[in-house]
Amino acid sequence: MNGQRTALVLGGGGITGIAWEVGVLAGLAEAGVDLTGADLVVGTSAGSVVGAQLTSGADLEMLFARQLEPPTGEQAARMTRAALARYAWAVLRSRGDDVGFRRRVGALAIAAEQAGLTPTEQERLDVISSRLVSREWPDRDLRVTAVDAQSGEFRVLDRTSGVPLLQAVAASCAVPGVYPPVTIDGRRYVDGGMRSAANADLAEGYDRVVVLAPIPRGVGPLASVDAQVTGMVARVAVVSPDEAARRAIGRNVLDPAARAGSARAGRAQAAGVAAEVAEVWQG
Repeated sequence: MNGQRTALVLGGGGITGIAWEVGVLAGLAEAGVDLTGADLVVGTSAGSVVGAQLTSGADLEMLFARQLEPPTGEQAARMTRAALARYAWAVLRSRGDDVGFRRRVGALAIAAEQAGLTPTEQERLDVISSRLVSREWPDRDLRVTAVDAQSGEFRVLDRTSGVPLLQAVAASCAVPGVYPPVTIDGRRYVDGGMRSAANADLAEGYDRVVVLAPIPRGVGPLASVDAQVTGMVARVAVVSPDEAARRAIGRNVLDPAARAGSARAGRAQAAGVAAEVAEVWQG
């Protein structure tokens, strides 16, 4: 790579986002474009799970096979209408006020937990633990994003942060109104996707950047992937679900029944984007 630094950015997108990203990565590796050795891996929400798996040395084919397993014992989740309404209100009230938006959705998350509308924090930690291949931070530059539910502060967690990997990933995946905030050092944290679905700007300064973005667009104060990579002094490739993948993912990204189809669609899509990604990563 001639000394050029590489970054892999893995965005959020629910259970189907995990599956689609794993499928794309497995398909790219099969096509001769292996992204798993990136110098930096940024993971947001679903991407934090995949990032933790990859940097812990998990085999891509094993991860792909996991996505094809029947979703026994795992129920589909979805945001209630009341939570959706509060989320929409937070967006409308927060134009130009990113921190204010994050505080509002943090309050939504805490209220949903207090009303008994989410699993318990321990139940959620158990689910995330089952998805990880190790609970120890890898000896790699993995950065996991989260948001302080009370202050709205955006945090980037890594092996130097003192935060256990399990709590970091669980916090990054804590969709407000669906899953409970996660406790870190006495504070409550929610999904890093409440700043941006991918937080691709964390790869600023790297020479070759590939972004896998199940949700590439931004809504309200949430920055889109394109906005974050525009102006980067880097070679950048952004891959988001194609039409076939969007059909496989369906309307509920938190439905484990759509996991296998999403993984297969990601793998199939990889063949069509391999040349573009290779040009950025290897060219």
